Amino acid sequence: MSVFRKLKRAARGEVKPTTAALETLRRTRVALSRSRDMRSLADVANRPARLHDRFAEMNSAEFLSHFRLRTNPRFFPGFSDASTGQVFQQQFGDASRDLIDGANRICDYHSWPLLGFGEKSFGDQIEWCRDPISGFVHTLTYHRDVQLIRDDGSDARVLWELNRLGHLITLGQAYSITHDEKFTKEFLSQVRSWSEQNPYGLGPNWHCAMEVALRAMNLLVTLELFRTSPQITEQTFTQLLALMDQHGTYIRNNLEFSYIATSNHYFSDVTGLLWLGIMLPELRDASEWRQFGFREMLREMDKQVLPDGADFESSTGYHRFVVELLLYSFLLCRLNDIEIPRRYWQKLRMMLEYVRGYLRPDGLAPLIGDSDSGQVIPLRLRAANDHAYLLSIAAVALNDYGLSPTGPETPEEVLWLLGKVGLAVFESLPGSAEVPVSISFPDAGLHILRHEDLYLSFNTSHAGINGRGSHGHNDALSIEVSACGRAFIVDPGTFVYTGDLATRHKFRSTAYHSTVQVDAIEQSTIDLNAPFVIGDEARPTLLFWKTGPESDTVAAEHHGYERLPSPLTHRRTIIFNKSERCWLINDEFVGDGEHDFVISFHFDADLVVTSSENSATAYDTASGARLVVQAINLNAAPEIEEQWTSTDYGHRRASKTACWNVIGKPSGLSWVILPLRAGEEPRSYSFVQNKVSDERITS
Repeated sequence: MSVFRKLKRAARGEVKPTTAALETLRRTRVALSRSRDMRSLADVANRPARLHDRFAEMNSAEFLSHFRLRTNPRFFPGFSDASTGQVFQQQFGDASRDLIDGANRICDYHSWPLLGFGEKSFGDQIEWCRDPISGFVHTLTYHRDVQLIRDDGSDARVLWELNRLGHLITLGQAYSITHDEKFTKEFLSQVRSWSEQNPYGLGPNWHCAMEVALRAMNLLVTLELFRTSPQITEQTFTQLLALMDQHGTYIRNNLEFSYIATSNHYFSDVTGLLWLGIMLPELRDASEWRQFGFREMLREMDKQVLPDGADFESSTGYHRFVVELLLYSFLLCRLNDIEIPRRYWQKLRMMLEYVRGYLRPDGLAPLIGDSDSGQVIPLRLRAANDHAYLLSIAAVALNDYGLSPTGPETPEEVLWLLGKVGLAVFESLPGSAEVPVSISFPDAGLHILRHEDLYLSFNTSHAGINGRGSHGHNDALSIEVSACGRAFIVDPGTFVYTGDLATRHKFRSTAYHSTVQVDAIEQSTIDLNAPFVIGDEARPTLLFWKTGPESDTVAAEHHGYERLPSPLTHRRTIIFNKSERCWLINDEFVGDGEHDFVISFHFDADLVVTSSENSATAYDTASGARLVVQAINLNAAPEIEEQWTSTDYGHRRASKTACWNVIGKPSGLSWVILPLRAGEEPRSYSFVQNKVSDERITS
């Protein structure tokens, strides 16, 4: 694709002429550097690690001894304390047994979990360039020429997860518990195998600087766990150091920067450089990597974190990922006396407050926008909707009891990152912090109406990245609802990216979300051949927000249907009556002409969903709880459609959606959502009748 065409695709939304000119110049320079870059690949691949002058004079034995015995730089306390393994066994008995079993399976069978696909076996000889799902084997093409979107079932996201090498951390953790040298042997064998199959700058695993950065961070973590093993010889250590130098070189020369917009990719690039710079000061370029990575990390925090603390990509999944990047990096900086200005700590706390605000009563997160199940340092594999552990870490690390989650679990990460002292502090916290209340995040476009076990999230987020969305969905004015201890109405999640483009677009479509679709068009445009491009025509606008002890009210509208031949604006108002335990939804349609309206409510998997008269009922067989969605001014039963719900990348479960289809010129439609505990009979809701007959709320 030409520089001009690439720029045209990137420049969605308004772009200043000066910005466009700078970006054109940058892309032209990258294109012109191609030949020089290709000529340098062999030199970088074959050179030894470039050491700082004061270390280059050491012989290999002296250098290894220095590395094993050094006390600076400092890493997370759980890694440097020799008793961590024993404490882990005592504190997390079942998890410890599972971890050692998992490490044994990595050694014996080359098998380990991969995203939502479950445990995968990679054969006697791991093929690092083989797509784990389709079986397609990528050739060792020059990294800029690798074709990732192939429409043959292959999925770069899955291949890259394998090559992030996060499973090697499991080997290191098992070694810290058992001191069994078989784990070191397997670690070294896999790193050697990876290096042989992935020469510098060639193939899919050198295509993306973000992936190189995350792999480097995982290798740094694993190396800390194996640092004192007798199998780390002078030869293996110098090979590892050369590999890490290659990673830093690649990231620095292939930054995913753009004058138009950066994202979590560039955030990962600069964070990886920061970690390499801090943890390997022996390398010649470490100081520059550290300074550049630190400066750019804070600069990107200013650009990518909204005033109310949300990541600007309109995705709770990527918000978790960016919080991990920043929280772990801030802790590493603090350990090494790198001062972070107070305002950035405050901004990080706001990001954590956002997590605390959007968590459902069951402790899990609504999966708004894309979620690829990515973790920065997978000390424990967690489902994509598991975000609460971040609050536990932060409550101790930031000495902020108010961030403590409501759940009873002690996350394993607290021990590894904060050590025995941090674990003791966490366990001394006096129960859970104050129960979250209704809260609005207007910049993020997420509004939470909650009371006791009742929870509704209302989404008014834009496409993300300042209107140039890549991870946003067509979910304007959609809702999630939890009650009686479980989720009932949910966002469908993501499922896959490039492995199945048709299904990719289904999961981010208007029809898959609990909102209104008009005339069968998307709220914002989607290009079926561009899985990471979405328009921003909807541009939701918050009209009204009010919360009080008895009720909450929120109203918003979006503009996605104003491009119809007969333009239409969809406005949704939600009123939550806390004493009567129900929500009223008023949908208004401002415009002319007849239209085809489909109003959808997407239910979670494992619910029995039925339709009768003017309502849909979702029944949880485990608890006996029900959720009734009842049309107030329609005499029609909804159709129950088969759809899917995904809570982890690559995994989906069958679920049902209740859909009302209305053709005509309705000025408004109303719904009541009634949660019912086990054995509770429907009762009269006077609040609903009064509100429906009242004049509708306007801004």
